[in-house]
Amino acid sequence: MAEKLNVYEIVTQKIIEQLEKGVIPWRKPWVNANAVNWVTQKPYRGINTMLLSPGEYATFKQISEAGGKVKKGAKSEIVVFWKWLEKENEEGKTEKIPLLRFYRVFEINTQVEGLNSKREVVTFEHNPVEKGENIHKGYINSPSYSFHSGKAYYLPGRDHINVPPLKDYKNPHEYYSTLFHEMVHSTGNQSRLARSGILEKASFGDEIYSREELIAEMGAAMLCGVAGIDNSTIENSASYINSWLRALKDDKRLVIQAASQAQKAADYILGTQYQEGENA
Repeated sequence: MAEKLNVYEIVTQKIIEQLEKGVIPWRKPWVNANAVNWVTQKPYRGINTMLLSPGEYATFKQISEAGGKVKKGAKSEIVVFWKWLEKENEEGKTEKIPLLRFYRVFEINTQVEGLNSKREVVTFEHNPVEKGENIHKGYINSPSYSFHSGKAYYLPGRDHINVPPLKDYKNPHEYYSTLFHEMVHSTGNQSRLARSGILEKASFGDEIYSREELIAEMGAAMLCGVAGIDNSTIENSASYINSWLRALKDDKRLVIQAASQAQKAADYILGTQYQEGENA
């Protein structure tokens, strides 16, 4: 028990030391995570990276011209872009005015018939990390799991976790960091630690959401420490945490507060009997 808590403290201190070293707002350490234009295979940029799930997208016209057919009932997604209009001002000079436009696209692998993927899927061969697997499999009263490429998430309503499979990560340690992150989220379920960040409805980026992200990433880093996983993941965790601290007015005291909740979550996953008030 004392040795494990020492690991927690070491991890917490390392994260605090790393917090001034850059920001990675959208952490996606797995490959094949981009949304791309099916015709050009160029990734979408800006806000479109948040609007679109990973995949290959094309317009109705592009699909038809290529000999494909949109499946009945398929719902299109929106891609936005800026179009510059030229207008003459009161002084007789021409100025450019930005106009936000959008067009609709369909994902060709799931919503279209008759077309094949052009994407070259990159995968890696890794041996599972035994201690990481033991932590995952030892999580009693755990949620259900799936391992589909593209997104990592925890769905409280279904009590379900999805993470991209091990083969999608260049660094296998990032797979366990991602898996542990979602596992820590799941400890907030009503049937476990009943944490407000999971029980209360929160909007992306608000205080409740940001605090929960701090807890999940701190807990993941602690579990990585217990598993003996490469500490290079600490730098990524710190950068990710820093992005959420900005939403919380850069109050680094919140890291210590999050660490307390993260310890409880890590202990729950590890099956440690936690006494209220102990190392809080």
